[in-house]
Amino acid sequence: MKKYIEKHFIESSQVINKLVGHQKEISNIVKLILKCKKEKNKILVAGNGGSSADAEHFTGELICTFNNRKRKSIAAICLSNHPAAITAWSNDFGYDTYFERQVDSVGLKNDILILLSTSGGDKNSSMNLVHAARLAKKRGLKVISLVGKSGGILKNISDIKIVVKSKMTSYIQEAHMSILHCICECLDKELK
Repeated sequence: MKKYIEKHFIESSQVINKLVGHQKEISNIVKLILKCKKEKNKILVAGNGGSSADAEHFTGELICTFNNRKRKSIAAICLSNHPAAITAWSNDFGYDTYFERQVDSVGLKNDILILLSTSGGDKNSSMNLVHAARLAKKRGLKVISLVGKSGGILKNISDIKIVVKSKMTSYIQEAHMSILHCICECLDKELK
């Protein structure tokens, strides 16, 4: 058991340590969020499974606070937080178009759509995020994707993307949360 535990933390920390190489992308994401807040636009966030939970966590940090308890709220919506709408739309039309429908409903020009996906829409997974991204681009939203593995389709249709270099879903999700927390820390510093 000891070797499995050591292996997990060593490999996971190696993936996270490589994120230092994405300083430019993280800085650009922070700048976009600051601009979005200044212009009174909003941030839409979506993911599937564990990435959906991470999307909810991130929007909670934006709406409430991170470390700076006096920081003003940042308008954010987690697109998976409407169980009645998700189940109705998925039952009647299919889950692949649900996030696209959400973007159609609440996405406005100059809003930001942040997508979290371990696959990025590779091999027909997370196509709901791909459809949402395509509509968002047409509508004039900025699309930011945190993806893993090959980056999938999302890496090619995003304004800013960070591809976590790993094939392990758990390591990718841990890296995504590290990125999101880093963004929150930067926002706290900039919004003193």
